[in-house]
Amino acid sequence: MSTFGEDLIRSLNEALAHAKGKGPAVPHTPAAPREVRKREKPTSHRPAGTRPMKMPGTSPGMTEGGGE
Repeated sequence: MSTFGEDLIRSLNEALAHAKGKGPAVPHTPAAPREVRKREKPTSHRPAGTRPMKMPGTSPGMTEGGGE
């Protein structure tokens, strides 16, 4: 079986064990977004999710509203 197939089966078994309340749990400490941004030093000043994107079926000069 391929590595992908083995990984997929293992991950599904882990998910099933988790759903049943069994198996190891890995606790994570919550991270404050401000601290993560300070540590990672993003290269863009624009917040994530606000980047312009091309809408399917539009030409480069068109806006989301369909204008020119």
